[in-house]
Amino acid sequence: MKTDEYSITIEQLADLPESTYVLYDIRDEISFSYGTIPGAENPSDIIGQAENGILPNDKKIILFCMHGTQSVLLCERLRRLGFDAFSLSGGYSEWLRKQLVKTDRSAEIEESLRSRRKFKEKLFNPFVKAVVKYELVEQGDRIAVCISGGKDSMLMAKLFQELKRHRKFDFELVFLVMDPGYNELNRLIIENNAEMLGIPIQIFETSIFDAVYKIEKSPCYLCARMRRGYLYNKARELGCNKIALGHHFDDVIETTLMGMMWGGQMQGMMPKLHSTNFPGMELIRPMYLVHEDDIKEWRDYHGLHFIQCACHFTDTCSSCRDDGAPISKRMETKMLIRRLKETNPNVDINIFNSTSNVCLDTLISYKKNGVEHNFLDTYKDDFEK
Repeated sequence: MKTDEYSITIEQLADLPESTYVLYDIRDEISFSYGTIPGAENPSDIIGQAENGILPNDKKIILFCMHGTQSVLLCERLRRLGFDAFSLSGGYSEWLRKQLVKTDRSAEIEESLRSRRKFKEKLFNPFVKAVVKYELVEQGDRIAVCISGGKDSMLMAKLFQELKRHRKFDFELVFLVMDPGYNELNRLIIENNAEMLGIPIQIFETSIFDAVYKIEKSPCYLCARMRRGYLYNKARELGCNKIALGHHFDDVIETTLMGMMWGGQMQGMMPKLHSTNFPGMELIRPMYLVHEDDIKEWRDYHGLHFIQCACHFTDTCSSCRDDGAPISKRMETKMLIRRLKETNPNVDINIFNSTSNVCLDTLISYKKNGVEHNFLDTYKDDFEK
């Protein structure tokens, strides 16, 4: 295949009338959900659609993946089937690079978080509810707001700024970004978004991604542990007594379900925790009651683009990888919950509520402070009573 002949640049795409082409994002469903080029569709089996006559044959078919690797191969196959197919040169990553324009949009975005007609009810109010309900922020706190560069932590930073604007009591914020080994584009996206959103970030660097890349068993778990350790250490160095992470409502229910399906245990994700390795430090999750779909709506309303996980395993979509690695268990669980919601719209809320409606009398055993309690321990006594 003549790659150059059947490639199209971002500039050439912009010059095409929209009625003359269809844009397909061929990355996996989860990558697509983190962000895509406006107007793009995400077919599950584009070759199957082509063979079954579902794809339009009177328009240009323009494909893209993360870096333009898999889209070139699929373009060739579509060409053989008679379609006028093209691969977007550089893929989604090149399109993202073109969006890096230095501008200050903080006032516009802050206003939308204050407006009831926009995002106050969906984002700011549940954020405040979690802060109050779980006593996450207290007088005199100095909180390290940990920003990974994704939509969740960036929004958390803006919500914290809005919370501080109300000044119910005094607390301090430090907006902390740890670079665990991001590639150049992801680092630029984080810096550009922080400037655009008016978030005064402090960046410190580590080499965590390199350290876990060759780990075969549970690299994501090890990476998360190492990242949290570095964040605690840096936050304490900066005089903070708490670190805030951007885990949201969907993360909570996914973790609960993952523990049951993959870990054989019933275990939740707490809204706050005391650190065992860093005395005096706490971890808080103020996005605990914020739904991911509402975060996506905020992102798309403002036309914002954020990085995904961005480690060496996922800084490209699964469609661009050649190592045959499967999607993560979290992504698999996320897609399972999405399918379950099609027949039971309240399944996510029910999973969340189940962690508060625990009936110990119906459990065979449970652990408290590391000590296991079995129903047989009191079975006879309970019957006699």
